[in-house]
Amino acid sequence: MRLQAVLYRLVRPLIFTLDAERAHRLTIAALRVLKPRLPQPTDPVLGIRVAGIDFPNPIGLAAGFDKDGEVFEQMLGFGFGFVEVGTLTPRPQSGNSRPRLFRLEEDRAVINRMGFNNGGLARLEARRTARRPPLREVEFKLRELEFKLSGRKPGWVGFNIGANKDSSDRVADYVEAVSRIGPCATYIAINVSSPNTPGLRALQDKGALDELLAAVVEARGDEGPPLFLKVAPDLEPGDVDNIVEVSLRRRLDALIVSNTTVSRPALRSRFAAEAGGLSGRPLKSLALERLRDFRKASGGEIPLVAVGGIESGTDAYERIRAGASLVQLYTALVYEGPGLARRIARELKALLLRDGFARLDEAVGSAAP
Repeated sequence: MRLQAVLYRLVRPLIFTLDAERAHRLTIAALRVLKPRLPQPTDPVLGIRVAGIDFPNPIGLAAGFDKDGEVFEQMLGFGFGFVEVGTLTPRPQSGNSRPRLFRLEEDRAVINRMGFNNGGLARLEARRTARRPPLREVEFKLRELEFKLSGRKPGWVGFNIGANKDSSDRVADYVEAVSRIGPCATYIAINVSSPNTPGLRALQDKGALDELLAAVVEARGDEGPPLFLKVAPDLEPGDVDNIVEVSLRRRLDALIVSNTTVSRPALRSRFAAEAGGLSGRPLKSLALERLRDFRKASGGEIPLVAVGGIESGTDAYERIRAGASLVQLYTALVYEGPGLARRIARELKALLLRDGFARLDEAVGSAAP
């Protein structure tokens, strides 16, 4: 895996000569032709049970990388314990006009104003139900047998959902997505925190959030997958309290803290003034602060998933001790390459054992007040 990191550093300058969005699409195209590798077996130290799901490790790929569910198997093969596909909307939409994705290399950050560009639920459903050519069918059966003989699990896939930009009833969009995606999802993430769909973040307001969560919980039913809620980092203390209150009352399964920020800390890149959501290293302190706020407000009564500026095992360990049960990353992958998930897992395990934790869940919230 260390060789993988060296190889990525050699090709990264070439990749970075391309427009950020074009480079991303080429990456997805390249991954699609790779045969997925077997994920690593569940590590007895890093495995953790959250919302009734046994995650093989806590390192997840955040939504935004694999918008249409094209390469989640390949990414699980790179060592991620779970992959979040999306954001998906009921109907296809092209998103905002280009350019809309910017690498801030000096800051190890990204600004995006993609606008939920995706192929919609129908494309995802068609991909799942498409009949495989005979040779691919044989390959699929062999992979199933390989998993059974190895005793390994193929990893978990969550689906991040949102509303169409031009929707006249956004609650209905979420209800439709939950109903259609539920049968194939490990969990569903309700995204009400993207800054790139006008008015979407208003769904975090107490009354609107309560109406939305009541509707999606009913649509999910008793047998559906766990529901996670993805929130923004740009919240006031009262907002945090209200979100926790509503989430607990509606019996949500986890909170994902947090999405990109519209704030602008000191940045060096020439793209610093671009509109959109900022992610990566400059988001680290704000995301950690907001995680601590949600842990304090919830008292540990609801699992937390930490996102924002995580690029090392030390970062992941800090979030876990602050109260996160799982972590997700995306922007750091742009700068470190596909070996990052396994590196973070190795570093995190070493830190846990160093401090006397035999299992990950023992460390969750251990530094929380």
